[in-house]
Amino acid sequence: MPDFRVYCQPPEREPSEIRPSADESHHLVAVNRAKSGDTVVAFDGRGNEWICELIEDAKHAAVLKVRFRQKIKPLPYEITLGQALPKGQFMDAIVRKATELGAARIAPLESDRTIVRLEGDRTDRKIEKWQTAAVEAAKQCGNPFVPEILPVQSASAFMEASRGYDLKLIASLQPGAKSLKSVLPAFAAANGRAPCKVLWLVGPEGDFTPAELSLARAMGFEPITLGPLVLRCETAAVYALSVLSYELQSAGS
Repeated sequence: MPDFRVYCQPPEREPSEIRPSADESHHLVAVNRAKSGDTVVAFDGRGNEWICELIEDAKHAAVLKVRFRQKIKPLPYEITLGQALPKGQFMDAIVRKATELGAARIAPLESDRTIVRLEGDRTDRKIEKWQTAAVEAAKQCGNPFVPEILPVQSASAFMEASRGYDLKLIASLQPGAKSLKSVLPAFAAANGRAPCKVLWLVGPEGDFTPAELSLARAMGFEPITLGPLVLRCETAAVYALSVLSYELQSAGS
């Protein structure tokens, strides 16, 4: 795979040239130091890639000549991460790691124990920032699909509206939580296949409240243990997605 990637959304399906935005051009030419004649992959975050040649290496107005387009097949499974908002900048890191691990969408949630509260314009700015972080991560890791960042909403409302998933999981510190290795084979035995659409909720510092966990169980979520140690929420998100992705890949191979 070529080293140079730019994110863009061409106005037509089969463009002969692509002109990245000023920011993307700057990152390509000034930061990554691409030169005329270099191969560049332009991608739209929805599985379309255009293999291009850089023909104008202007720092704020690069021009790419399209050689051919290719459509990348999505993963055979789709993971949605419902993440209770952590403190500080940890959500940025979670978005980046979730993109690297192939999450299809990320739902930022305000739970009863969430310290961070977003309102009005601040919410819009945060979502825009997280979407930018997802694009940057996709460029870096070569993921042709950029996860969708859903609007910030309450964890309870999100749980109550969670429909259309084959399997719904929630990371839990409570006694009786099952291991993923026991839940996935049970699903396969009951349905004759591995789950295709999976939702996984990860709580904030201090975990979800007993009331939230009770609601999750009522909404069909399966409590899953992430091991004997108490993980930070950003570690828990990466751990949960890593293990789930590995198991779903193994089930589909």
